[in-house]
Amino acid sequence: MNHGKVSKDIAAGLKVLRSRIEKANIPPSKLDESINIATWNIREFGRRPRSEASIHFIAEILNQFDLIAITELRDNLTDLKRVMDILGPYWKIVFSDYITDAGGNRERFGYLYDKRAAVFTGLAAEVDGPRKKDPKTGHYLPQIDWWRKPYMASFRAGSFDFIMLSAHIRWGSGPGERIAPLKALARWVYDRRRDKHAFDKDFIVVGDFNIPYVGDQLYKAITGKGLKMPEGIMGLHGTNLAKNKRYDQILLSPLHKSLFDNKAGGDLDFYCGSFRSLYPGIKKSKAEFTYEISDHLPLWMQLNVDDVSIRLSQILRRRKK
Repeated sequence: MNHGKVSKDIAAGLKVLRSRIEKANIPPSKLDESINIATWNIREFGRRPRSEASIHFIAEILNQFDLIAITELRDNLTDLKRVMDILGPYWKIVFSDYITDAGGNRERFGYLYDKRAAVFTGLAAEVDGPRKKDPKTGHYLPQIDWWRKPYMASFRAGSFDFIMLSAHIRWGSGPGERIAPLKALARWVYDRRRDKHAFDKDFIVVGDFNIPYVGDQLYKAITGKGLKMPEGIMGLHGTNLAKNKRYDQILLSPLHKSLFDNKAGGDLDFYCGSFRSLYPGIKKSKAEFTYEISDHLPLWMQLNVDDVSIRLSQILRRRKK
């Protein structure tokens, strides 16, 4: 990673940001032994150009992890490229296409990863919900509308092969509208894990689910078919700037308990009550600053990936197909 020549104001902001990152206590990952995975809704990333300072700040935050699922990545990828130029040549991206109508909001999903820590293994696809044949037309019609189809991609880190699956559940007119798409997503993962031709059965389900509280009806909807939250991020912290709403989630299909023995995880609070010390001399409202960095905090966890028994179990499952 190379910030290059930056102004004094950007250097001052980076120094403040790095002190805030230290408070998150993110343990370093070790090649082929552990990996730091994060999910981050970067507010409308690409809709409007970010300032030079913000590009450096976003790159600094992303660099704390090895594999990041990015939500609200927009159609214009110019700012993403600016960030990746700072991160350096080891960083790669797998991303979805965008939908041009208002429901799709021109959003993409992206998986940004350090190729030294994680390897993309070939699967990248949108998630298609269940369909039912219309007896009148003979057409197979979708039974659920996610507005923005969830997106998945397959990776390997150490001994562990897995699929990352990201979703951005529509806010809607109220919590009631989110229950059906959350249940449908939980059901899709449940069914796919039991399909004998599934590319992989180990899922890490992440994204912005617009679930305010752990344990409420929305959380029960997404966890009702076996997905679980790792113990390391089970606390009451939130991922909005006030840290009182748990909109973002990391959920797992718990096939291998040894993956989560270290129980490391949490949020990275780059905000700490104010944006102003990150941007000395710049006068903007809090809302305006959220379009510079984000109105969501990254949520992260560390996985143990140095367990040969995991790899052997995965090989045996494939041979049974």
